[in-house]
Amino acid sequence: MRVHFIAIGGSAMHNLAIALHKKGFNVTGSDDVLFEPSASRLAKYGILPVQEGWDPEKITADIDAVILGMHARIDNPELLKAQELGIKIYSYPDYIYEQSKDKLRVVIGGSHGKTTITSMILHVLQEAGKKFDYLVGAQLEGFETMVGLTHDAPVIIIEGDEYLASPIDRRPKFHIYKADIGVISGIAWDHINVFPTFDNYIDQFRIFAETIQPNGRLIYSQTDEVLDTMVSKLNVGIETIPYSLPEYTIDNGVTSIVADGKTYGLEVFGQHNLLNMQAARLVCESLGINSADFYQYITTFKGAARRLEVVGKNDNATIFKDFAHSPSKLTATIAAVKTQFPNRQLIACIELHTFSSLNKDFLNEYAGTMDQADKAIVFIDRKTFEQKKIEPYPAEAVKEAFANKNLLFFNEPVKLLAYLEALNIANSNLLMMSSGNFGGINLIGLKNNLL
Repeated sequence: MRVHFIAIGGSAMHNLAIALHKKGFNVTGSDDVLFEPSASRLAKYGILPVQEGWDPEKITADIDAVILGMHARIDNPELLKAQELGIKIYSYPDYIYEQSKDKLRVVIGGSHGKTTITSMILHVLQEAGKKFDYLVGAQLEGFETMVGLTHDAPVIIIEGDEYLASPIDRRPKFHIYKADIGVISGIAWDHINVFPTFDNYIDQFRIFAETIQPNGRLIYSQTDEVLDTMVSKLNVGIETIPYSLPEYTIDNGVTSIVADGKTYGLEVFGQHNLLNMQAARLVCESLGINSADFYQYITTFKGAARRLEVVGKNDNATIFKDFAHSPSKLTATIAAVKTQFPNRQLIACIELHTFSSLNKDFLNEYAGTMDQADKAIVFIDRKTFEQKKIEPYPAEAVKEAFANKNLLFFNEPVKLLAYLEALNIANSNLLMMSSGNFGGINLIGLKNNLL
């Protein structure tokens, strides 16, 4: 089987390329820019493009399938050549479905928590010695790639993103997988550039629920009022299974689950993670793993990359980095750290750099999200405004949107770094939240200076 990737360097795309190469496919690809770690990982398997750029000469009639990444444009010369030759063109979710249509498909959706829920399930299945395929949105300890595809695994666990599939397929990715077991962790408006109203955004999750196969099941958080209302109005032939917070304790900075008279100490913490754990437990029960075994296996789960990841710590301070960028993720992450360490000051810094978060009409969704932090900092790199062709707005507009007059605002990485390096973080936690990189600030270097 010969497949060609247009925009092979993307996070999901290069992982799928490696997975298909390992499965025995003949894989080629192109991209106009290749960053690390994609370039090194593709090179390791001998599938790194010889040079950057698009070359329609690479598209020949003997290619069985072209897989099109979201980064490519609709006038991409390789795409146009493939269309001209009549080669079958897939988005990567299309091709994941193509490779898993004879397997049991578990699809985890939601505005927040889906990477963590997927990661928890994979961890438990691996600990239990089960065979499975997977697609997850973060690099996990114990997994070489973010995509795993085999000939013989009976089940695939898929993180189901609601963003669009490809430049020529405007469906949300999770609509394509046709789940047998679906999960929705919660609904909080995101991707405003694609879903201009909250009602339109909610509709995507309703459609996802309607794509679950007959006699399948939907596992969902009943603690989310919007989601609970949506599920109550569904008229589909599937089983709906709600979950909520389990019984738990926090003792000396360690969170433990209490179940059936036993206590299980955890490596992770925060109510959002406890809810994620219940979703993962219900999926694993559906796959034949009982609750007692699940809780035993989950005690060694350390979290997904950049999800409350410890950058460094000493006896009285910890520096965390987290992927949080949307309002709901920001609120949950701050609450988790403040609850886990109630006697420590919390210094929380969020970088806004996605289209949604920088949209002035959306910015008010952040009102109150940083209120639990003792010091709240918002950073928007002035270069991000330029790159996204958005008119910059002043500190006062940010403070007003966050409804927090004491909030500090920075738009230059050098000034933010100088402020952070001058902090005394004794008896404090520093929480750095972004889906970007804080304008290139080296968090390890910051950690070394502060600790």
